[in-house]
Amino acid sequence: MTSIPHPDIDPGKIIAVHLNYRSRAEQRGRTPALPSYFIKPSTSVSRTGTPLERPLGTELLAFEGEVALIIGRTTRRVSPEEGWAAVSGITAANDFGLYDLRVPDKGSNLRSKGGDGFTPLGPHVIPAAEVDPARLRVRTWVNGTLAQEDTTGELLFPFGQLIADLSQLITLEKGDIILTGTPAGSSVVVPGDTVEVEVDAPHSPGAPRTGRLVTPITEGTVPFGAFGAGPQVDDTQRAEAWGSAEAAGLAADEPFLTAERIARINSVGTATLSAQLRKRGLNNVSIDGLTPTRPTERLVGRARTLRYIANREDLFREHGGGYNAQKRAFDSLTPGDVLVIEARGDRTTGTLGDILALRARVRGAVGLITDGGVRDLALVAAMDIPTYHGGGHPAVLGRRHVPWEVDTTITCGGAAVQPGDIIVGDADGLLVIPEHLVDELVADSIIQEDEETFIAEQVAAGHGVDGLYPMNASWREAYTTWKETRG
Repeated sequence: MTSIPHPDIDPGKIIAVHLNYRSRAEQRGRTPALPSYFIKPSTSVSRTGTPLERPLGTELLAFEGEVALIIGRTTRRVSPEEGWAAVSGITAANDFGLYDLRVPDKGSNLRSKGGDGFTPLGPHVIPAAEVDPARLRVRTWVNGTLAQEDTTGELLFPFGQLIADLSQLITLEKGDIILTGTPAGSSVVVPGDTVEVEVDAPHSPGAPRTGRLVTPITEGTVPFGAFGAGPQVDDTQRAEAWGSAEAAGLAADEPFLTAERIARINSVGTATLSAQLRKRGLNNVSIDGLTPTRPTERLVGRARTLRYIANREDLFREHGGGYNAQKRAFDSLTPGDVLVIEARGDRTTGTLGDILALRARVRGAVGLITDGGVRDLALVAAMDIPTYHGGGHPAVLGRRHVPWEVDTTITCGGAAVQPGDIIVGDADGLLVIPEHLVDELVADSIIQEDEETFIAEQVAAGHGVDGLYPMNASWREAYTTWKETRG
C-alpha cells in the first residue's frame, strides 16, 4: 500500500456520480439510464482524522462511502474499454452532503456537497494495476457499526464507462478524482459520531486495502449569514437524507391501494366499472385483445410502465444490452405494482419470460400486462402472478424490440396508461382507471350492482324488461321499497 501524502492526492477537479449502485437506486426508487455528475471543489478535500464540522443550524449531514478513482494521465476521448487504463490508483472517499442546502442549491450541489472538508480521501492508495475494477468492496462504519457494504460488481455504470463518458467533453488530468457513487445505507450523522470508510480488493493477490478513512463529526459555531440562502428542511429532504421516511422518524404515507380500498374494488365487476367510466365520458380505457394466464383471479394494482420501440440494430446495440430499461423496470417494482408493457401489439417475439416474471413476483408485483408475446409461457402461467399477454413466442426480445424507457405514458392494447393509474382485471378484461376517479367510481358501481340485483330478481320472477331495465318511476319506487325491506 502507498501512503497518501500531498501531492499524491491533490486534485485539480473532483467529479462525482449521482446514482451508480443498484442497491442505492432501488432504495431511492429510481434507476438512471445513463450516468450524471456534479463537481466538488478541491478545497473540500480532507484527510483521515480531520474533524468535519456540521454547520450551526443544520440537521441533515449525511455520509456516503465511495470508491475514488485517481486519474494517472491526461485523458480525452477514450472508449469505455480504454477508460480503466487512465486510472493510476484507487482510494476511499466519503462524499458528505448537507441536505439542508439542497433546495437553495437548486440541483447544483455546490454548497450542499462542496463545503470545506466534505470530501475526505485516503488514507492509502491501492495501485490500479493490482486490482480487478469489478471486484472491489466499499464499506462504511458509523461509531463502529457497519452501515454500508457493497461491491463494484453491482455498479450500474462501470468505471471505464464513466471515464469514457466524461472524457468526451472534459479533459481529465493527472490527479483528478472521480467519486463513483455510494451504495444503499447512507444516512445522517450528528456531532459526536465517527464515520469510517474503507475500500479493499479481497479477491486480488494480497487483498490490498486503503485502510480506514476516519472522520469525526463536530458541531459548528458560526451561523449562516442573512446575505445568502440559508438552510431549508422539509420531510422530503429528511426522508432522502436518512434513507427512508421510517428511518427519519416520519410516518410513512399510506399506500393508495389499501386493503379496504382493494376489497371495495373487488366487490364490483369490471363490466360495472366500465359502465361507470362510460358515464364519465371515458370509453377508451380497456386494454384489449390479451389473454390472462389466470383468468379466475382478480387483478387490482398500481400501474408501472415499460416502453419498447421497434428494433433498429444500432439502437439495440446502444440500449438493448447491459442494465437496460427492461431490467430496470423489473428490478424497481414494488409491492402492489402491475407492470404494463407497450410492445406496439407485436406478438412475434417475447417481451418477458419466466426469469423476469419470477423477479416481478419476488419484488411483490401483483400482475404483468404486455400486448406482445411471452416466452416460457407454460412456466409463466404456472406462477402465482396473473399475466395478460398477446400469446406465446419463443424468440428473444431483440428480434423485434428495443427496451426504451420506464415509467412514462404508454399505449398497451389500444389504451393509454400512465404510471399510477389503477389497473383492474378479471375474466371480462382489463380496465385503466385514473386514481382520482376510483372512489366515486366504486361507490356508484356498488349502487349499480345493487339495482341490477333487484332487476335480475324481477326478471327471474317473470317480469319483462321494458320499463324495468332501466327502471322507470314505478319500478324505481318498487326498488326503494325492496331496499328498505333488505335493511
